Amino acid sequence: MSADLPRGHVPPHVPHATTATGKDRVTADLSHVAHTPGVHKPDAIVVADGVTRHFGGMTAVDVGHLEVQRGAITALIGPNGAGKTTLFNLLTGFDKPSTGTWSFEGRSLSGVSAARVARSGMVRTFQLTKALSRMTVIENMRLGAAQQPGENLLTALVPPLWKAREKEITEQAEELLVRFKLDAKRDDFAGSLSGGQRKLLEMARALMSNPTMVMLDEPMAGVNPALTQSLLGHIQALREDGTTVLFVEHDMHMVRHISDWVVVMAEGKIVAEGPPEDVMADQAVIDAYLGAHHDTDLGDDALLEDGIQRLEAEEAGEVTDAFADTGSTTTTQEGTR
Repeated sequence: MSADLPRGHVPPHVPHATTATGKDRVTADLSHVAHTPGVHKPDAIVVADGVTRHFGGMTAVDVGHLEVQRGAITALIGPNGAGKTTLFNLLTGFDKPSTGTWSFEGRSLSGVSAARVARSGMVRTFQLTKALSRMTVIENMRLGAAQQPGENLLTALVPPLWKAREKEITEQAEELLVRFKLDAKRDDFAGSLSGGQRKLLEMARALMSNPTMVMLDEPMAGVNPALTQSLLGHIQALREDGTTVLFVEHDMHMVRHISDWVVVMAEGKIVAEGPPEDVMADQAVIDAYLGAHHDTDLGDDALLEDGIQRLEAEEAGEVTDAFADTGSTTTTQEGTR
């Protein structure tokens, strides 16, 4: 992007001349992007400026500028209380900002309702799954589809007006259930699924609207290790299909394994951006997770997980001797995750 473009400018999406797809294409797109907070991207699909959210005297989000690269898998990481989920809620219309504006594919979404955001092509999942327990898996899937004429009261009285569309929706749902290996559960109540299967169902249902961008809030939280690899594969498949992915996650192995770009938040602000391997070694990121007196690479999964557990224990008032013996100086984050 040229230096004379205005801040927040979103260039029109131009198909790549190269035949490279997925990770290779995204890596090439981001190879010359500076590793600094709020950096401009060559093809940003989301652009946010001056977004803040205050709860009383506490500032949960204070994002000066953020851009999300089209077609990339971007991880949003940070300690508990950093404001990640609050930012998700703002961008997707589930909360209202104190200040700020943002756009999606060049269209402003500031003040737009969650339903309209979803219809624009930006859909999300939740850390706590929202499956309707007393409906079957296939019924849950049908709910995710757009353009359902049968939802109109008058149209619903004339079956020929909605039968064909319902058949299309059901076929699409069944194809996704096969892809997510939930076809055997088609007629089971969603409430009977395991936690991991509910995560798969929520992701599959999100795809029923053929979104341009999917936002995943801690997709691995509470998932059985046996399903972890399956979820990782599905997220990577989204990128291969050209879908943009932005996800919140604490699992640093997952972040390093599938992310093209990482954005780090601490105390509501963006403190670092860049490829996973660079971000994990960034001192600002180490300070955010483990305190300001560590000389450590966050590529060490064990130490990073230990730091995250310590933060969570401090927030719950349950700091143990095992944590205290590490000699870590940890900054506890408060407020909304």
